[in-house]
Amino acid sequence: MASRCRRVWAEGGVVHAVLLHLTDPRVAELAARVGWDAVWIDLEHSPKTTARLETMTRAVRAGAIGASTAAPDVLARPGKGEFMRMGRLLEAGAHGILYPRCESEAEAREAVRWMKFAPLGERGFDGGNSDNGYGGYPAADYVEQANRETWLAVQIETPLGVRHAEAIARVEHVDVVFFGPGDYSCMIGKPGRMTDPEVLRAAETVADAAHAAGRIFGTLGFEPPQARAMLDMGCRLLVSGADQGLLSRGMARTLSSARGLVG
Repeated sequence: MASRCRRVWAEGGVVHAVLLHLTDPRVAELAARVGWDAVWIDLEHSPKTTARLETMTRAVRAGAIGASTAAPDVLARPGKGEFMRMGRLLEAGAHGILYPRCESEAEAREAVRWMKFAPLGERGFDGGNSDNGYGGYPAADYVEQANRETWLAVQIETPLGVRHAEAIARVEHVDVVFFGPGDYSCMIGKPGRMTDPEVLRAAETVADAAHAAGRIFGTLGFEPPQARAMLDMGCRLLVSGADQGLLSRGMARTLSSARGLVG
């Protein structure tokens, strides 16, 4: 399966992504219909199984049927240290893996090892799952395409990770270096202060490391000032919303408008 995000990046563009915490496949289908480039399905902070991710991935593809653009990539985030699970998430149809809390070059190399087939890594081979059309393609073609089209984002979210950002970014076959402002703000005792100068300095350190290594810099930007600051740092994977917040704010705006009509 060709990666939509890789195509956007090859054309010099910015990938726009949405984060999904809710487990209903209809939310994933709706996200695809809206036109996001990537749908981030989180398995670190929500009770999703790999089977649920596979169902949601099918929903993403269904939502793009009849659209003028390709289906969004699914970006799946496992928990820290869940290296074996990464292969199962890819087999379920994810194009990208967002590996959280990466803090060292060695950890980034381990993520690559489980993400890619030989000779790039040591990912286990099956070939009978969704990512290979349930065995529909020759093994050699499947391995070559999987290594070419899948992509790895490593998430730097701690002061230790920021200190090692340059070494992490230089690891071969890391495609995206992603700054996590939420965890970082908590780690430095400023929870939720995404535009605090100290948080912005850390983001810039990660962005500089990504650019120096020829990687994509990615991060969150849920509010326009934060998103603008990240784009000014060269962000090309921008997560600008999450389903729960978008649903909550949309309901609140509609309720406020309706009450205003009554007076």
